[in-house]
Amino acid sequence: MRESHSTIRLLCAGMMVLCAGAVAAWAQAPAAGQQGEITKKAQAFVEAFAKGDANAIAAFWTPDGDYIDLDGHALMGRKAIADHFAQFFAANKGLKLRIDVQSMRFPTPDTAIETGTSSVIPADGGPVSRACYTNFMVKKDGEWQLASVRDSDYVPPSQYEHLRPIEWLIGEWVEDTKESHVGRILFEWTPGQNYIVGSRAVGVGDLLLDNGSERIAWDPAAKSFRSWNFNADGSFSQGYWKSDGDKWVITTSAVLPSGAVATATSILTRVDADTLTLQTKIQKPGDKTPVDMPVVKMKRGQ
Repeated sequence: MRESHSTIRLLCAGMMVLCAGAVAAWAQAPAAGQQGEITKKAQAFVEAFAKGDANAIAAFWTPDGDYIDLDGHALMGRKAIADHFAQFFAANKGLKLRIDVQSMRFPTPDTAIETGTSSVIPADGGPVSRACYTNFMVKKDGEWQLASVRDSDYVPPSQYEHLRPIEWLIGEWVEDTKESHVGRILFEWTPGQNYIVGSRAVGVGDLLLDNGSERIAWDPAAKSFRSWNFNADGSFSQGYWKSDGDKWVITTSAVLPSGAVATATSILTRVDADTLTLQTKIQKPGDKTPVDMPVVKMKRGQ
């Protein structure tokens, strides 16, 4: 399967060169004829792929073009590429391609370097194969061709570094109270560590009652944290976070089940590695003065 995935990424990379080449060519030399030529080449690549024509695919490379996959396997020259694609087309059919260009530059008028990511969606709905690629292209006899293709591991974009200041939240927290109703919340990373999600519940004896969920994200535009809460009663809210030493001031706007809008200011404090407190003031519709809610103290679960 590894070899098949590498071949799939090669297909994506080649297609990217042809499709993105139209944009680059337009910026470099806005002649309609040249743009049209590259666009036709891209369409020809798609048709050759759909037909499973390995020789036509290989013709998009220079005679001595090469490709090195993630495992370091090298295909050198059109014949090796054609043979490899012939085996690949015999074993794989109905794939869909998605390409995302990151950059394109022209060291000289007849050479181009392109980087980007490729995604392949199998016909059977299996896992998507992704990779980063770097392509080196040359223009010979008026046509752009692949001279060299290199794959590298795909690393999904992540906001982890921005969210690290509140990574201490990860884990289970239990309300420190002698009341019969005990609040609980579990914070976890999402895959890729782009969000922290919280699942809230109220424990009554051995019974846990759903109390809603929360999602925390880094807002790259505002350069701050934002959070979204969805409560069991149907209300929901959006919060904006601001750092204040060991504390976080969270300003929230909520839509209540009635449709009325309420606001709140919460202060989240990290007392120590295993203790946090949450103090909230709520401004309900029609109230002139915010209401101070009891301070909630929570301990890290065992």
